[in-house]
Amino acid sequence: MHIIVTFIICISFAVMSMADVMKVERRKPLTANVGVVSVGLDTYWKQCPGLLEDLMKKEDVFVDKLNAHSVKVSRFGMSDNPQKAASMIPAMKAADLDVLFIDMVTYATSSTFAPFVRELKCPIVLVALQPDSRLNYEKATIYKQLYNDDFCSVPEFTGVAVRYGRAVTDVIIGMLTGDAKADEEIRQWCAVAHVLHDLRRARIGLMGHVLEAMYDMQVDPTAVCRTFGCHVALCEPDEILTFYRELNGEGWRVEDNATQGGGAGRAVSPRPPQQAAAEVIAMKKRILDFFDTPDPVSDPWTEKLTERDLDVAAKAAVALEKFIEKRNLDGFAYYYEGEPGSMTRELVTNFIVGNSLLTAAGFPMCGEFDLKNCIAMMIFDRLDIGGSFAEFHPIDFDRDTVLVGHDGPHHLNIASKRPVLRSLKKYHGKPGKGAGVEFSIKEGPITMLSIGLKADGSFKFIVAEGESLAGPIPATGNTNTHGKFPPDVRTFLRNWSLEGPTHHFALGIGHHAAEIKKLGRALGIETVVVTEVK
Repeated sequence: MHIIVTFIICISFAVMSMADVMKVERRKPLTANVGVVSVGLDTYWKQCPGLLEDLMKKEDVFVDKLNAHSVKVSRFGMSDNPQKAASMIPAMKAADLDVLFIDMVTYATSSTFAPFVRELKCPIVLVALQPDSRLNYEKATIYKQLYNDDFCSVPEFTGVAVRYGRAVTDVIIGMLTGDAKADEEIRQWCAVAHVLHDLRRARIGLMGHVLEAMYDMQVDPTAVCRTFGCHVALCEPDEILTFYRELNGEGWRVEDNATQGGGAGRAVSPRPPQQAAAEVIAMKKRILDFFDTPDPVSDPWTEKLTERDLDVAAKAAVALEKFIEKRNLDGFAYYYEGEPGSMTRELVTNFIVGNSLLTAAGFPMCGEFDLKNCIAMMIFDRLDIGGSFAEFHPIDFDRDTVLVGHDGPHHLNIASKRPVLRSLKKYHGKPGKGAGVEFSIKEGPITMLSIGLKADGSFKFIVAEGESLAGPIPATGNTNTHGKFPPDVRTFLRNWSLEGPTHHFALGIGHHAAEIKKLGRALGIETVVVTEVK
């Protein structure tokens, strides 16, 4: 029973007025482990009484800025000589940091910083936030200069890091207070820390095989683990089918305890039929409360959502949630067809509704076995900007736009209005039939991320910023939105294509190329923003 309660709590719906879009609540709160260490020179403390205390007050202000962005801050104090720096390493490693911020509160020798570069694997960001906009030159003192010497040793630090073979990831330069640009860079690095935190701890399920002959999506799970840190858990369709059969009132369920040393497996009785039926009824209600189910428009493949398709979608969604919890997954990429007419085919071709609910709750669910795009969707979700599964559809030369969307799954929280469910008599290009999700994303700025693979096997971030425009979309049971990108649709699509993306990408709201570039530096991944003016 605790499974039902967990998911009802974790994927609840905040019901608003009918004019508003309802929202799927995030299951896991955004968080990250960030460290802060200040650097200085111990010689100053006797020369300038009170300076150390004033410098640490500057660190207090910086830490307050970090605390505003859902991160757990570990403070390591002042590193003001090589011995002190070395002594901090065990605590830093124990804190399991996603990002280390070096607060450059005054001049410091690079020996107070070098041990961090040598011993730590996390990104290191130098922060030079000067308290005064300028010195009062008429009344200047050495004390005041040292109090404002935040940038002084930045070049020394970055030069030493390069000599160590591990460059500093970024430098934030600005004023300690009243500097919106510096504050935005701090926010961006906290957002990147959220991504790094979850990527390197994630378990991404991978089931089935690549859709026949789609070479662009094939990827080595070991390379994914090496680059992003996540574990790729290989899964079997029967793991989900076990739950689906139970929801259909079929027979016994077999639990295999071999991995726990319990033998080959044992048969156990299914849960009471009344409990399984109640779960399906509850899921149907959630679906109907969340989605609109209009009459068909122009596409003969579509029809009003049928009771059978609702029933199958609800059972598949419940089975997916149970499977995700059992395998302790944070995301899922899959493609499988199953035998024609089998329960397996019915199940695996009807994940779209459940996938969309899970994606919006923080579990990126990616069809067509596109593991790389599952990572891209997770990146966008942890940046809190959505992360729908998308590709390019027909160009609108009259509007100078291109339709971007897919036949599922989608991040429901970025819908412009209540999403739609339609029954599809068949899925184009794939076997099966069932409910399809349809909506446009919110109007305004959008960002796209495709994770490509280069000839040497390394990954590449391909990014674009554009606008989501209002406009009609085809009533085909697929998500679509009008995307407008500079300088014009023809040039943009050519430039995008020539960078070597996969045909899928993650689609999110807002302009966030800056955060993705920071993430690329943190992970050592080449990042190209196609829409940047060169």
